Amino acid sequence: MSDDPTVQAWRRLLAQHAAATCALDRELGDLHGLSVSEFEVLERLVEAPEKLRIQELASEIHLSQSATTRVVARLEKDGLLCRTMCDMDRRGVYACISDDGRARYAEARPTQRRVLGEQLDGAPAAV
Repeated sequence: MSDDPTVQAWRRLLAQHAAATCALDRELGDLHGLSVSEFEVLERLVEAPEKLRIQELASEIHLSQSATTRVVARLEKDGLLCRTMCDMDRRGVYACISDDGRARYAEARPTQRRVLGEQLDGAPAAV
């Protein structure tokens, strides 16, 4: 084990992130049929004042553009969002949340907040 405090802090952070991500994946998947990344996409779309471009989503959820495109494709297949082309730039693709996507997000949000509270604070979070 390293005796460097910075390395020790880094390893604690990685372990906490892994534990929280695994717990979120398990709970969101079992209860709502969503992965952590799918939940994050839905949450960003709910919070956005308008639709978001795929590259904006990728930046916000910390995935590559190709990984984000795959997540968006799964959500689109499930009817939770749709993709539209940008009128100004035909290379741009927007993601728009559907009513079903909003409903699934609303159902999953308390689970995500509870698990985050348990993992990060040691107690359930207020929803």
